[in-house]
Amino acid sequence: MLYTELLRLWDESVQAVDAKDWQGALAKLEKISEPTSRTLFNAASAHLALGQLDLALMALHFTIAKDERLAVGFFQRAAVLMQINRLEEALSDCIWAQKHMRGNVVIDYRQLGLRFKLYSWQVLYNAAAVYSRMGQWERAMEVLLSASQERGGGRGGTMEVALGNIGSKEVLAPIMVPEGVVFRPRKQDVEQLEQRDFLGKAKVISSMIPNDDFGGFEPLRLQKPGFYEPKVDGTQDSRYMRVRTPFMAAGPGQLTVPGGAMVFLFGEEDRDGMATVIYDGQRGLLPVTLLEPAAVKSSKGKKDNSVPSGIPLPPGLKPPARPQAQSSPAAPPRVNLTSDTPPPSYSTATHALLTASVPPKYTANATSNQQVSSCEGAEGGCVLVKVHYTYTVALSVPLDTPYHELKEQIAQKLGQSASQLRLRYKQHGSRVLTPLDGDRDLGHTVQEVAEAGRATLWCQVEDPLASRTILYQMVALYDYASQGPEDLEFSEGDTIDILGEVNEEWLEGHCAGNIGIFPSCFAYRENDIINQSSHL
Repeated sequence: MLYTELLRLWDESVQAVDAKDWQGALAKLEKISEPTSRTLFNAASAHLALGQLDLALMALHFTIAKDERLAVGFFQRAAVLMQINRLEEALSDCIWAQKHMRGNVVIDYRQLGLRFKLYSWQVLYNAAAVYSRMGQWERAMEVLLSASQERGGGRGGTMEVALGNIGSKEVLAPIMVPEGVVFRPRKQDVEQLEQRDFLGKAKVISSMIPNDDFGGFEPLRLQKPGFYEPKVDGTQDSRYMRVRTPFMAAGPGQLTVPGGAMVFLFGEEDRDGMATVIYDGQRGLLPVTLLEPAAVKSSKGKKDNSVPSGIPLPPGLKPPARPQAQSSPAAPPRVNLTSDTPPPSYSTATHALLTASVPPKYTANATSNQQVSSCEGAEGGCVLVKVHYTYTVALSVPLDTPYHELKEQIAQKLGQSASQLRLRYKQHGSRVLTPLDGDRDLGHTVQEVAEAGRATLWCQVEDPLASRTILYQMVALYDYASQGPEDLEFSEGDTIDILGEVNEEWLEGHCAGNIGIFPSCFAYRENDIINQSSHL
């Protein structure tokens, strides 16, 4: 059977249903030699309207045989089985309907042509109705209470009335698809059944201008020298469309768009009657039948650049230029940072520099002052050391200051014990924080870690590792959150001291005063040099 013939008979039967001509609808449906699940469901609806329960049940049997996952088919058949007192089969159909809901709260069948929404609570309601007919009132109450906790609309006061009926041991009436609600063919498919004359009637138009070689099927219009453009309406060539009614996405690639929204037509209509549009910055599919042209008007004398939300402007705007640095008339005075001067911050950098008459806000001990004054007297004999702690401090020390003396000064500056401080520095081009230990590196001075008169150190307060050897160091590639008390937690970029190798996939490490195990794939090693004697 041709699909066009099936479509024609299907549409005629739906028209008969709208006119309440149930026998006429059945007569049209019986002429379909290869019925589908939707036409068979329509036949069952017509038999129900005529009170022919046995014929309706048979039509629903064929409907489910055509589509074994049609939840609304099982739902409707369960209601019919209850009316003919086949309760065990009705309960089985309720279970199958709930299974084919696939965990959804609601299934909207409008995309298939049925103007009906099947809610999960309706299926449970019918199951409770079956139990009430079996006399199992406690079970019916349990199922009905679970139905009342389901989400979804359309229930109104139905649930409260049903709970009262079960409490008074009254049988519940089943919920069914309303009379006259049937599967309808798509409007655009039905419109294709009508014959169209795409050529139209020929109309010959002659030109009134002497020696005019223009000939065609359009009225004469003024012509411009060199080219000719047909005149079109403002909305004819516009790619902006307006959505007539709201549309809810029901398939992959479709968009949910409110009614009256403006969209941009991005592609042409496909075989399914869908077109690609852009709305709210997203590209997706909408039915062509919901779109109507919308003219984008601009006021005279002013260029209107406003476009609907989510549709980008054409690439005609100039990109923002790089801001140019303004040359100041006079360079600011150079400030020598000492132990008395705090490091610059965002708050201090946005305000005017203090004059020389304003006394400093921070003071240090006498020993630090003497060292600063001695460094100021010698040209190029001092190093500015910046120490990253929970806050940042800066101090100036001579180039020949040993590591242990530098550690003592930093501990005095921070108010901590030198034995619990751990200093680290970064070698040039490396991400690993190398330990700086005065006890191990005897004879080494600050000059060895300084570059261009500056040195940057990282400081942590940690308990010393007792009799533990650091095999090598690794850098964290990713953040790792501990999964148990034995795990070591760290962040991306942290330096991890490797204390042992548990197996090929797990390592034991130390970071920020904590010891634990972690997956070896979360960190990488910059070099293969193993320092067996490096300690905290």
